[in-house]
Amino acid sequence: MSETTKEKPEVSELAFASNAMRERIAPPAFGSVKERINRAASSLRWSISRTRDVWYADPRVSIKPRELRKIEEVAGVTYGRQERASVDAIISRADALLMGTDPDFARPFIAAIRALVGAVDRSGTKGE
Repeated sequence: MSETTKEKPEVSELAFASNAMRERIAPPAFGSVKERINRAASSLRWSISRTRDVWYADPRVSIKPRELRKIEEVAGVTYGRQERASVDAIISRADALLMGTDPDFARPFIAAIRALVGAVDRSGTKGE
């Protein structure tokens, strides 16, 4: 694995879309994979073949921004930009509140907030 590949842990748009379809739009409770793909296609108002290609994360497929927004809307999730912005705003407010206090207290407190938010973000329990 090259160094540049190791440095990019982000999920691709296609992997995100495939996962959102499988886990949020048409979860396993909806039955067989065929039924789930049909349900996802109906929810997204996409063709069955387009939905199937994204479902299986066909590397020849590219996700357009409007398609990604549609998946986010239907799945009720975001690709991470909004959560990160809100977390950064919370941390900035906490920094501002702690500016007047003892610096030996403020740094560990901010580190604890960052660790807590990071743990919640990694656990997949956002908004649930």
